[in-house]
Amino acid sequence: MSQGLEGPAPEERSLPEARRSPEGIRLDPATGVDHSPRRTVISALVAHEPGVLSEVSGLVSRRQFNIESLTVGSTTNPETARITLVIEESEQGIRQVETQLKKLLPVISVRELNNDAVRRELVVLKVHAEAPEQVHAITEMYDGTVLDAGPRTITVEITGDELKIDDAIDAYNQFGIREIARTGQTALARGDEWTTHAEESRYERTTPVHSND
Repeated sequence: MSQGLEGPAPEERSLPEARRSPEGIRLDPATGVDHSPRRTVISALVAHEPGVLSEVSGLVSRRQFNIESLTVGSTTNPETARITLVIEESEQGIRQVETQLKKLLPVISVRELNNDAVRRELVVLKVHAEAPEQVHAITEMYDGTVLDAGPRTITVEITGDELKIDDAIDAYNQFGIREIARTGQTALARGDEWTTHAEESRYERTTPVHSND
């Protein structure tokens, strides 16, 4: 009868240490580094064709990435669209998101934006109208727009960065928010920096060269 492989019994074998932190966060087995998640924005330039958004969202759901928001819109080129993802993942997870997106056929270019990127989102709120003057005052304070005003509800629109939107929502809570619709963030790189490298290459190819002759 075989005695099995040589070596220590299972209960005697050493186990890997520091696989997870007490909070359950994965640790690097070699260094014990805490891979804490961070929030960032990824911009993807994609072909403007049916099914692109479903491909991207399907990839996200299959990989179980922690997506805060996902928006899509047209660009200056009618053949392309821009998808903006706000994600909260570890450094390894962020790199994996970029890698997996690049593998999708409709995706032309992918880039993580810097922290100083210009980011904006929009919120539409419907609040109770018992105090219309106060509602209008809050709307003016946040540079908002009244979209609809009736005897029982007032609907307003606020546009700005995430902090401004959060603060505005907190301010309107005092009136009672009946309904809310909030877009995800959309973003562009700041200054003359291109948001994705593919756009820079296309611009250089299509911009006419002016001669001084």
